[in-house]
Amino acid sequence: MNSFSVLIALLQDRNQFLQEILKGVKLQSKIIALLFASAIFFGIYGLILGASHSILQSISSFIKLPALYLLTLIICFPTLYIFSVIFGSKRSFKQYLALLMTAMSIMSAILFGFAPVSLFFLLSTQSYEFFLLLNVVIMGLSGLLGIKFFYEGMQLMAEPEIPGQETRTKLLQFWLFLYAFVGTQMAWTLRPFFGSPGGEFQIFRQIEGNFYLNLIYLISRIFGWS
Repeated sequence: MNSFSVLIALLQDRNQFLQEILKGVKLQSKIIALLFASAIFFGIYGLILGASHSILQSISSFIKLPALYLLTLIICFPTLYIFSVIFGSKRSFKQYLALLMTAMSIMSAILFGFAPVSLFFLLSTQSYEFFLLLNVVIMGLSGLLGIKFFYEGMQLMAEPEIPGQETRTKLLQFWLFLYAFVGTQMAWTLRPFFGSPGGEFQIFRQIEGNFYLNLIYLISRIFGWS
C-alpha cells in the first residue's frame, strides 16, 4: 500500500484507522506513509505561498512548510509521551506517534484541498495583505481541525481502568495549547513563507516581535485602522 493510499484510508474512515492504531496494526508503515504524504501536501501548499514572491521563494517554502509541522511535532511530542507515561498510560511510543501523524496528515490534506482557492486569489488579487491573511486563516482552520481530531483520538486511546483521567484530560488540553503556541512561533521563526512584495528573496528573516503582534498589525492595515 503506497503512502497516499494510507492517507486516503485515513480520510475515508477515520474511526477504523484509529481502531487499527489502538490495536497496533502496521504502526511503522502507517507513520512512514503519513509522513511522506503529508510532506508532499504541505510542500505543494508552500509552493503556492512562495509564488506570491518568486520562484526561489516557492522552492524555499516548499521545503520550509513541511519542516514547520515536522519540527513542531518533534519539539512537542516528547512532552506528550512523558506526560502520558507518568500518568500510567500503557500505550506504546509508536501508537502516540501514529496518532499525532494522523492529525498532521489531516492538516496537510485540508491545506491541499484549499490549494486551488489560495492559487485563485494569488492570481486574481494584488493585495499582499489580503493574500497573507487569507492563508493565515486557512492554515489556522486546518490546524484547529487537526487538533480536534487528535483530541478525539486521544480520548479513544484513554485507558479507563487507570485512575486520574480528569487530570490527564486537563494535561492533554494544556499540551494542545502548547502545540498550537509552539507551532505559531515556529512559523514566525522560519518565515518568510510568502516574501515581502518588492523585497529581496530571503531564506530566513531576523527574529523580532512575535506572530500574534504581527497578525494584529496585519488586520489593522487591511481594515485601515493604522
